[in-house]
Amino acid sequence: MLRVGLTGGLGSGKSTVVAMLRRLGADVIEADELGRTLMEPGQHVYDEIVADFGPEVVRPDGTLDRARLAEMAFRGGRLDELNAIVHPAVIAAQGDWMRQIFARNHEAIAVVESALIFEVERDAQQRGDSEGLLTYWRRRFDHVILVTAPDEVKIARYVERLSPDGWDEAIAADARSRLARQMTDVEKVARADYVIENTGSLAELQQKVEAVWEQLLTVGNKS
Repeated sequence: MLRVGLTGGLGSGKSTVVAMLRRLGADVIEADELGRTLMEPGQHVYDEIVADFGPEVVRPDGTLDRARLAEMAFRGGRLDELNAIVHPAVIAAQGDWMRQIFARNHEAIAVVESALIFEVERDAQQRGDSEGLLTYWRRRFDHVILVTAPDEVKIARYVERLSPDGWDEAIAADARSRLARQMTDVEKVARADYVIENTGSLAELQQKVEAVWEQLLTVGNKS
């Protein structure tokens, strides 16, 4: 089995690439979706967030107020605090998922989609963590695919997704702020095994994804 990480900055087109890989036969899990599941009531991550951030992040129905939590994390300077709760649990769950895939099919290509593969590892090392899930997350993948696009394209895609009726400067500012916290594509390219530049048509992107998929199949057959 090949363990593949798929990453890229906000608006790079990771979700589109994920869908293409899934159609080609990859087993895929998305970190954001997994994180949302772990943040539901009854989950340990949910309990930790409420204990740490307080009852103001809980809606009347008992679910997390994600908008309020995001505001406290991003604008309140508590993002590292939130990540320290969520990321270890998400990565551990990804490991469990990979083991289940391997038990079912030794020849599977298991793809984990996450925007922050390199950032999580960088931040853990900057905190002085010498070992653990976060410090060496990159090493848990046999290969990493990076999806890239110019920042102005990423921002435009982000705004279009959240404001389909037209340009919204507040959303664009939020996109710029989020991108500023992520590593640049130049930094990530040096750490990735495959780079997919997503600046053309869907047909062109499909061709690039298929080319990478064929390489992964070849590597997998040799393993």
